Amino acid sequence: MKKIIQKNYKAVLDEINETIYKYNRKNVKLIAVSKTFPKEFIEYCYESGQKLFGENKAQELKNKSEFFSNHKDIEWHFIGQLQTNKIKYIVPICEYIHSVYREKELIEIDKKAKKFNKKQKILIEINSGEDSKSGIAIEQFDYFYELSKKYENIIVSGLMTVPPYTQDKEKLKEIFNSLKNIRDKIYIKDTNFKELSFGMSNDFKIAIECGATFLRIGSKIFGNRNYGSGV
Repeated sequence: MKKIIQKNYKAVLDEINETIYKYNRKNVKLIAVSKTFPKEFIEYCYESGQKLFGENKAQELKNKSEFFSNHKDIEWHFIGQLQTNKIKYIVPICEYIHSVYREKELIEIDKKAKKFNKKQKILIEINSGEDSKSGIAIEQFDYFYELSKKYENIIVSGLMTVPPYTQDKEKLKEIFNSLKNIRDKIYIKDTNFKELSFGMSNDFKIAIECGATFLRIGSKIFGNRNYGSGV
């Protein structure tokens, strides 16, 4: 399995780098989405040079971060839907929380970040138009951004979305470019607001074309998930 994962990882990096070159993009970072995969898979990927990993369950994140506590250069990202009672586990571990879209999350993140003497970086999650997905409607962005900026222990660092699974490239470009347009507008007055988190195993090349700075890729590196496997 080690050889397969490391081969997959290299192939993904090659594709990313080719696409970056094609569209002359900069500051594109790969998050290896390790949710539900065992710790050994993270180790294999880490040995190949990967440092950013994404998890979507607080307890699994906590367990894995403790297991890799000697790997000080690992940067953890929380990419799942937040439960306010679990934020206390996420804040001391994660460099970024990608999936913030409710005021109660802001309140709890701010409170816990203050406790840990930390400025927590967050991304505001935009709903891409599917009722089954979380996030705010794009029309609510201005209000939620201004609300987020009021919290002293939070750094609002950009936007995140989970696009629909579709082969319609123009639809994906429309979604991704709408977020890029918001980012570009805000960045003029707030240089912390620079990140765009979109692009997964099936659409990351389009995401790079549209300006993504964080790619969240899991199955293309680690294989298909067994959601019953846990940690």
